[in-house]
Amino acid sequence: MKLSEMKTTKLYDLGCTMAGSLLEQFDYPWEALPHIGEYIIRLGATLPKKDYDNPHDGIWIHKTAKVAPTAGIIGPVIIGPCAEIRHCAFIRGKVLIGANAVVGNSSELKNVILFDNVQVPHYNYVGDSILGYKAHMGAGSITSNVKSDKKLVKVHAEDGDVETGMKKFGAMIGDGVEVGCGSVLNPGTVIGANSNIYPLSSVRGCVAANSIYKKQGEVAEKQDI
Repeated sequence: MKLSEMKTTKLYDLGCTMAGSLLEQFDYPWEALPHIGEYIIRLGATLPKKDYDNPHDGIWIHKTAKVAPTAGIIGPVIIGPCAEIRHCAFIRGKVLIGANAVVGNSSELKNVILFDNVQVPHYNYVGDSILGYKAHMGAGSITSNVKSDKKLVKVHAEDGDVETGMKKFGAMIGDGVEVGCGSVLNPGTVIGANSNIYPLSSVRGCVAANSIYKKQGEVAEKQDI
């Protein structure tokens, strides 16, 4: 996957998120990660009170969203229309959850943008990541956002490594991506739109759009039927 294929507008339809005006400022989506929290605070202050509850400073929840009483929420957070936050979900701040998104039981989010219709429904950890429209993470799949040696994360493109300058960087997951159950997306992973990741995968580096990732070194291009 070449660096040019990782541009924000290649991975995402920016019309499918409230964070469009943030992401459009950056050539590459990971550049937005340090700015998610401040963006949520600015955006939240503009949201119509007739549509959004503001139960605590820095927390805005659309009146049509369903939030389980056992969920833990730390601001700044925006939860969009018809989103569902299930039993014991833990939202740790700097999180923007799009319309119709699902955050499931015991899932944890931190410094994340979920586009509309994203599902992280069962025991998922998603940190310092962006998930595109209709992306889905299978049960127990996670984004690993810190390298074991604690060094700064690089993005490994076909045409060279990119220094991000960030210690915490999970995954950029394109629109329509399916991540199989029990998979680990290692720090700096980028997955192109409409790709599928086999269950129990450990993904390092980048996966091109419209691909089927079977294991490291075995990636097939999707065929039209």
